[in-house]
Amino acid sequence: MKWKIAGINFDHFHMGDLLRMAHNHPDAELVGISDEDESRMFGARSNFGLTPDQVFTDYRECLETTRPDLVLLCPAAARHAEWVEKVAPFGGHVIMEKPFAASLAEADRMIAAMEESGRQLAINWPLVWCRSHAKTHEVIRSGAIGEVAEVHFYDGNRGPLWHGADKIEKEPTEEDKDASWFYKAGEGGGSLQDYLGYGTTLGTWFNGGQKPIEVMAMWDVKSNGLEVDEHSITVARYEAGLSKFETRWGTFSDPWIMQPQPKCGFVVKGTEGTISSYDYDEFITVQTPGWPNGERVEAPELFTPRSNPVEYVIDCLESGRPIEGPLSVEMSRIGQQIVDTAFESAKCGRALPLIT
Repeated sequence: MKWKIAGINFDHFHMGDLLRMAHNHPDAELVGISDEDESRMFGARSNFGLTPDQVFTDYRECLETTRPDLVLLCPAAARHAEWVEKVAPFGGHVIMEKPFAASLAEADRMIAAMEESGRQLAINWPLVWCRSHAKTHEVIRSGAIGEVAEVHFYDGNRGPLWHGADKIEKEPTEEDKDASWFYKAGEGGGSLQDYLGYGTTLGTWFNGGQKPIEVMAMWDVKSNGLEVDEHSITVARYEAGLSKFETRWGTFSDPWIMQPQPKCGFVVKGTEGTISSYDYDEFITVQTPGWPNGERVEAPELFTPRSNPVEYVIDCLESGRPIEGPLSVEMSRIGQQIVDTAFESAKCGRALPLIT
């Protein structure tokens, strides 16, 4: 069958990337796109050869007319629950672009809405599709570094307005920041909300689903003159030890072009070894008693059906397999628990038990 796919809400520029994945999938058909601001759809309409009757400013008309099997959603973080609740009654499966939500309560609303519809919900974390991180998970599961004891995460970019769909570079103005939801606290903006879920969700994937006992976070919201942070550091205490998750808008360079210092990615310490896994690398470095100086291990290119979220979700739906790993609501919910606790900790300035 051809999977009919629609893209709804263009708040997040990753919509262009997701639409391209749908457009390129041999068993998918891009049947419609919708956004209240028609100008935000011009690029997609041109890039994917959509006709005027496939472009809508009313999401209901889009869904009623096209009846998609799968909906791609890219709203502002604080509106994820609202948009899942709007879309779910129309009966399509949903891929929500990261983060999961702006709060755990909203994430639970999303889960409930999709359970009522009887359809699947997947949360896309683009770092999942880095071959280095996929290889890291494979090596961890093999037992090569023993039990995971620490996850160290540092990630971000020059800022969310320095690039658009397909990572096309642009230089933002102060007016761009003023107009963007990324820089509005009430819309779920800030580097913590933007990037911490990456670290906590993939970190949970690496550590086998462990939850921390306690979380403490600090952010910088005073020196930048903005209402949201551009830098945050979160420490999570597990039964096995401490892990650290750091988010940064304002890296020296964008990691997909040239890795900044500190490098963006993960370092995982196990009871019998360590792994460094940096974003977009074609290898990881594994240190064990047999390789005390560290050994480069090739990270193979990711192939169908595990090279992007659209083909992965379609494969799960076709085979009747559950959505697993970081895209699953179960693992993403643990990541959201840590994010929520970190957010509250940064506001009150003290360590807090994990929010449940």
